[in-house]
Amino acid sequence: MADEKTPPAGPDLTLGVALTEFTTETLLGHVGDEDVLLVRSGPELFAVDAHCSHYHGPLAEGLVVGESIRCPWHHACFDLRTGEAARAPALNPIGVWQVEREGGRIFVKQKQEQPKPRVKGSVEAPGKIVIVGGGAAGFAAAEMLRRQHYRGSIVMLSSDAAAPVDRPNLSKDYLAGSAPEDWLPLRPDGFYTDAAIDLRLATEVVAIDTKARNVILAGGKTVVPYDRLLLATGAEPVRLPFPGSGLPHVHVLRSLADCRAIIESAKGARRAIVIGASFIGLEAAAALRAREIEVHVVGLEQRPMERVLGPAMGDFVRSLHEQHGVIFHLGDTVTAIDGKRATLKSGAVLEADLVVVGVGVRPRLALAEQAGLALDRGVTVNAYLETSVAGIYAAGDIARWPDSHSLGNIRVEHWVVAERQGQTAARNMLGQREPFDAVPFFWSQHYDVPINYVGHAETWDEIAIDGDIAAKDCLLRYKSRGRVLAVASIYRDLASLKAELEMEKATR
Repeated sequence: MADEKTPPAGPDLTLGVALTEFTTETLLGHVGDEDVLLVRSGPELFAVDAHCSHYHGPLAEGLVVGESIRCPWHHACFDLRTGEAARAPALNPIGVWQVEREGGRIFVKQKQEQPKPRVKGSVEAPGKIVIVGGGAAGFAAAEMLRRQHYRGSIVMLSSDAAAPVDRPNLSKDYLAGSAPEDWLPLRPDGFYTDAAIDLRLATEVVAIDTKARNVILAGGKTVVPYDRLLLATGAEPVRLPFPGSGLPHVHVLRSLADCRAIIESAKGARRAIVIGASFIGLEAAAALRAREIEVHVVGLEQRPMERVLGPAMGDFVRSLHEQHGVIFHLGDTVTAIDGKRATLKSGAVLEADLVVVGVGVRPRLALAEQAGLALDRGVTVNAYLETSVAGIYAAGDIARWPDSHSLGNIRVEHWVVAERQGQTAARNMLGQREPFDAVPFFWSQHYDVPINYVGHAETWDEIAIDGDIAAKDCLLRYKSRGRVLAVASIYRDLASLKAELEMEKATR
């Protein structure tokens, strides 16, 4: 029997709704088979596609802020007037519909031609921009440069063999086998040619000549000149130096090639060891359990994720994974692997067909150090993401920036932060002088449980818990001296968005 088609949501907007019926900020309806969201912002009415262009989140459950709407799932933001994806992780616009008023009724009948994005005036337009890195920050910068109508040269130098992909999926749905590989590219292959972005894959940059403004490629003979340079070299996984760490069934997880290798090793595997009980390790554990592989997690931590999320959430995450069959060996580590036998520091021995090492990453700083840029456990940048050398910017996992909310200089390794920094760096390379003041955000998925985290709290003296963590309905506030530095939540999406907005307001 064929699946029945989901009926369209809400009222038929082509027939109109009475203004008196539209008393809230949003009203979900449909035009034909398409879901459309009516939005009230002050005296104005807008109509847009009802779902986020990132992972199809329901915008009706999001937050209206001025002339924008924010997605409840991963905090993407859309311009209600143009549909533009104003903030990552969404990159594609949503459709904008024409709103008509007749008497006391509102009608929506047809989609508008996609309005052009709003472009701030550029103070200057450099002729040649070079981006080193093919991850979140590098891609978002290149895409934003063209969105800002920049017509100069863009060269993107990536050490990866694959064009930019949606990396969060590598430890989640794609690794679990529930998402096809064609979901992964951030843009189809033809995008780079059509946008005149010179993407050079498997390309190693060995040095930067800051005086001549050249990037030097491996071999030393090829140089790429720049007027503005963005360093977005990202991070690399930490590799543990124990005997047997180089065996073919021992993997790290960072790139598409890494993920493909793990999936290949998982074929026919009965048991896996995951080393590391933090985000990447436990997301990989959940993905391997979806493939019905027995999973043992070995970690030095006494509680999973306690350093970031605190003890109560750490206990919940452990319990959640144990309910799905994961076996923990905490306060322990692997000291050697001999064939399929892994020896732990405690003396225990585990058999495994597959090992995934997920113990963190370290920023790739060699290029910045060679170029003489100021470093502080990352590349030091100012509020505009410019380094200590004029004309060179840094974004993503390597950048340490002055965070106006935590009031410290911070470096974070979050996908959404990297994308947003890439977008800001792009505008600033065009002379727009836009401070990077976005509140950090990340999400982590464990089976059917999403954990959203807003802000940045390296330390705290209080965790205020609203709701019930065990019931998967909670919001945790991480405080220092009474001030909320960060918020973690499970199925409190609107509250998470509101917490983000409050942090933004506080910084202003």
